[in-house]
Amino acid sequence: MSFIKRTDRRLLTSALYVSLVLVGTGSNTLAADTSIVDQPPEPAFDQKRFDNEKPQRNWSLIVGAGAIYEPEYEGGDKFEVSPVPFIVFNYGDWLEIDPRGVTVTAIQQNGFKLAAKVGYESGRDQDDADRLRGLGDIDFAATVGAKASYEWSGFEFYAAVDQTIDGSESLIGTFGAEYQAPVTERLILGAGVEAVVANDKHMQSYFGVTAAQAASSGLAEYKAEAGLKRVNVSASAIYMLSENWLVRGEAGVGFLTGDAADSPIVEEKVQPSASLFVGYKF
Repeated sequence: MSFIKRTDRRLLTSALYVSLVLVGTGSNTLAADTSIVDQPPEPAFDQKRFDNEKPQRNWSLIVGAGAIYEPEYEGGDKFEVSPVPFIVFNYGDWLEIDPRGVTVTAIQQNGFKLAAKVGYESGRDQDDADRLRGLGDIDFAATVGAKASYEWSGFEFYAAVDQTIDGSESLIGTFGAEYQAPVTERLILGAGVEAVVANDKHMQSYFGVTAAQAASSGLAEYKAEAGLKRVNVSASAIYMLSENWLVRGEAGVGFLTGDAADSPIVEEKVQPSASLFVGYKF
C-alpha cells in the first residue's frame, strides 16, 4: 500500500508539472501568435523553381559524312568523287567549327558581324591529273583571315580575306551574298554568288608555269598575275528527316576568269560541283 501511495503521489506531482508546462507553453504560443500578426506574409511558393524542365543549352553539334563530286583540280575537265567527314559545332553566337576551319565572332551588333578565321589550303599534288605532271606539288598550309558580314531578312552580304602561312603564300579575297529561307518546317533552301580575287603568288602557284616547269611538263611558259580569279554561283537545300537527322545537298558552278582562265594548265573554264551530306544533330 505504501508503494501505491508513493506512486500516486508521484503521478499527481508529474501531472501537476505537465499542466504547468502546458499552461506556460500556451501563453508563450499566444504571445508568438500576436507577434506573427505583426509580421509581413511569406512570399508565395515558387513551383517553377522545382520544375523538371532541362536548362536551354547554348551549343549544337552535327556529325555526319558525305561526298563531293568535283574536278580533279581547279581547271581540270575530269571529275572525281571524294568522301568527306562532316562536323559542325556551334557554341553560342561567337564560335563555329566546320569543315572549313574555326570562326570566332568578335563583334556582333544590329546584323553586323566581324569574325576571325583559322583554316587551311589543301594545296595540289602533281599526281592528281596528267595535266599537272612536271609542275611539282603545292604544299598543304594553314590560313588565317577575317570576315565582315551583314545579315538582313535572310540575306548575308560578306567580304573575307585569307592569308596562307607557308605553302603558296596566297592572299585571297572573297566577296559575295547568300540567301536562306525556310520553305516548310523541314525544308530550307539557299542560294549564293561570290567573286574570288587572288594575289600574284596564288595565281602563279596554281596557274603559272615557270621555265623549269615548262621544260618538265611540256606546257608553255606562262605568268599569271593578281586579279579576279573566278565567280561562283550555288544553290543548296537542307531537309530535316526527323528532329535529329538531316540531309544537306549543294550544287554549284565556278567560272574561271582573267589570267586563271587563260592558263595552259586549265582544260575547262567552267567548273561545276555537287555535294551531299547526311548528319545527326545532337
